[in-house]
Amino acid sequence: MTSLLSTAFPLTALAPLVLLATALPFAFRCGRRPGRLPLLAEAASLASLLLILGGLGQLLADGPIEGLALVRLDAISVTLALLVAFVGWVVIRYSRRYLDGEAREGRFHGLVLAAIAAVLLLVQAASLWVLAVCFIATGLILRQLLLFYPERAEARRAAAKFIRVWSAGDAALVLATLLLWLSFGTADIAVLTAATNLSTPSVIAVGLLVLAAVLKTAALPVHGWLTEVMEAPTPVSALLHAGIINSGGVLLITLSGLMQASPGAMAALVLIGGVTALFGALVMLTQSAVKTALAWSTVAQMGFMLLQCGLGLWPLALLHIVAHSLYKAHAFLSSGGAVQAVNAIRKPGPVAVPNLAAVARSFALALVLYVAVAAGFTLLLGEKSPQALALGAMLIFGVSYLIAQGLADAAPWSLTLRTATASLVTALAYFGFQVAAQAVWGPWLPQAPVAGSLEWALIVLAVLSFGLVAFAQALFPLWAHHPSTAGLRVHLANGLYLNALLDRMIGGFRTSSNA
Repeated sequence: MTSLLSTAFPLTALAPLVLLATALPFAFRCGRRPGRLPLLAEAASLASLLLILGGLGQLLADGPIEGLALVRLDAISVTLALLVAFVGWVVIRYSRRYLDGEAREGRFHGLVLAAIAAVLLLVQAASLWVLAVCFIATGLILRQLLLFYPERAEARRAAAKFIRVWSAGDAALVLATLLLWLSFGTADIAVLTAATNLSTPSVIAVGLLVLAAVLKTAALPVHGWLTEVMEAPTPVSALLHAGIINSGGVLLITLSGLMQASPGAMAALVLIGGVTALFGALVMLTQSAVKTALAWSTVAQMGFMLLQCGLGLWPLALLHIVAHSLYKAHAFLSSGGAVQAVNAIRKPGPVAVPNLAAVARSFALALVLYVAVAAGFTLLLGEKSPQALALGAMLIFGVSYLIAQGLADAAPWSLTLRTATASLVTALAYFGFQVAAQAVWGPWLPQAPVAGSLEWALIVLAVLSFGLVAFAQALFPLWAHHPSTAGLRVHLANGLYLNALLDRMIGGFRTSSNA
């Protein structure tokens, strides 16, 4: 391994260089219809994807590689690099037609190429200093993309809020890197993530890393900017929600060993992530605009990903990032067509409304199916951690809502059968994907910590919270027409006005023409 590290260089490290080299000509052709350069941008993004596939071949043939102490090649980095390169290629291909004829078309393509290059280097960083520089560069480039239509006041406001929150995360990350470098004498990620005994400065540094991750993932209470970036072109929304917003989770997974050495940091991630997930999901249900609902969905998903990290379910958190990125890229890029398709179909008739007994039966049925599947997987593949079982219970609560529709008195038997089948398939899929994620990424990531009193308290709190919210959601049709519900819906639709408080604190409303 030593000779390999000293002589080999990962092919994946060449992918950002290809994109940056392709972005340079756009500086001279930044206006409308920049010739064949958009086609060249698409070719470069495809070339970067092929280079990363070559890096995967290197990993399978030679094992992990670290190049010049700046970039690394392992199962985690190559997975994330493949994800970023694939989503980037799709976004650039989509943008070539979507932005055709725009006044600043060339500038847009150059910025997107630079943003993808920065994120590609970020997910491969072998040093915390490199990671911090990539975060800073990504924020500066994304700010320019959010200001693609600078004449729009909403775009200026969202960009101003974004850069304040993102820069605060950058500051936390740089300070954490400095403290870790002073404590361990190195910023090498491989060394830091293997640390177990933390000094006081190291504990402070881990707390700053949690803060940076919370800020980067737009978790509560700094979520507001993420729901206001709809004035940017649709490809920017896809790139942000399917890629860049995951960077906080990437930071945590990259330093998972270091994070797990601090029980306090893990507990903070569970609490912040759980509250953010529940809050984002509730607000999402009240949104009428497709893109805004998708933005709130991202808030909820990022909260759930932080929760997974806090529980020590690192392979599942990485799987979550991959699945959410692919889904959200497709959702944003196809949102316009989806609206047209829905408007074209015949409006459905009355919906079966479950009563309290039907909802209770649905939750009981879902849990029975889940316990049976969990027992089967445990017997076949070994004991599951309490954290993994708890996470599965939270997921199955969401399926219970569907089963409740099938158990309503007015529901046809076919609907009942379909919803029960959905619960069984979901439980099987959860444990199946869990086994696959553990097999692929488990050897590179720490195991979930042994559940002590603190971990058990957090597990019980999380399961009960998700269960109660899911139960209330299933009963919502019964009290949807109550007079008090209208007011609650308005308050939830406005995010309980937490975003307004954030505006007051960071000056999000005070934007100038050159913000």
